[in-house]
Amino acid sequence: MDMNLNIGVIRGDGIGPEIVTEAMKVLDRTAEIYGHTCDYTQLLLGGASIDAHGVPLTDETVEKAKKCSAVLMGSIGGDAKVSPWYKLEPSKRPEAGLLGIRKALNLFANLRPAILYDELKGACPLKEEITEGGFDLMIMRELTGGLYFGERKTVEENGVMTAYDSLTYNENEIRRIAVRAFDIAMKRGKKVTSVDKANVLDSSRLWRKVVEEVAKDYPEVALEHMLVDNCAMQLVKDPKQFDVVLTENMFGDILSDEASMVTGSIGMLASASLNETKFGLYEPSGGSAPDIAGKGIANPIATILSAAMMLRFSFDLDKEADAIEAAVARVLKEGYRTVDIMSEGRVQIGTEKMGDLIASYIA
Repeated sequence: MDMNLNIGVIRGDGIGPEIVTEAMKVLDRTAEIYGHTCDYTQLLLGGASIDAHGVPLTDETVEKAKKCSAVLMGSIGGDAKVSPWYKLEPSKRPEAGLLGIRKALNLFANLRPAILYDELKGACPLKEEITEGGFDLMIMRELTGGLYFGERKTVEENGVMTAYDSLTYNENEIRRIAVRAFDIAMKRGKKVTSVDKANVLDSSRLWRKVVEEVAKDYPEVALEHMLVDNCAMQLVKDPKQFDVVLTENMFGDILSDEASMVTGSIGMLASASLNETKFGLYEPSGGSAPDIAGKGIANPIATILSAAMMLRFSFDLDKEADAIEAAVARVLKEGYRTVDIMSEGRVQIGTEKMGDLIASYIA
């Protein structure tokens, strides 16, 4: 079925424009082969928006983004030591734009895949016997509730300074992220590991109860519960046991960083933030790396894999997403590397060449 893919594009700051260009190249090639068209809307966010409009996010960007089916984004931000963007008050800095657009688009579900390709196992800090054959897991983090969004205050009580942070979840917030996790597990290995601290926290006990209710609608998906401390341990002991890891905001913040470190290369990791429709914002997990911007050496693979996630989750184009992921695997198997993942005996190439190769391998 031919589709016109209505995609918003935020080129971003630093290496953002370079890596997004390569992702668009791969998207265009995929669309050509599979009989689709890509219709791009350019959007400004972060430092680029500050330079043009004096603010990191405009109402116009939000309105244009809402008219798109999905948004592909490069990295946002600059060097906090030298960039004039960071002399502005915090609410006017590049990262405030990212938080603003997530809120405006109601992006409550954050997906962070952690994939170890067998060809890159040398970069993984774990013992080789643990990672033999690679692994592929997805952290599903609730993004708009919990401790980070609860009421907070610092007061003096009986002469002692005391700080309060409240961790709040209601059943609707838990249900919608759980439904997302089970839907995505159906596209993957049909297993969900729900991570909580139900032996201590009331919020976790409610979390567990609601997740079990949602699981009844997905008889094909295996559900297990795991306490967060055990999960942190299991991620380094045996990451291959996981498929989809579903968890609340703070636990997800910590576990997704741990999982990305276990793969050994942040330049390879995609991410997505979804709302209650098919809409999603797709971006690489790494930063804007202003020190290497414009040098043509940045690794575009995380952004290209983010584009594959976009095809899979916002457009339900699983075959096309598979084709991009297979092309990335082939490039790695053939020994091509950007400088960040370079190892002895491999062929070092630049950003553009990596994009060209991956695009040429789409089948």
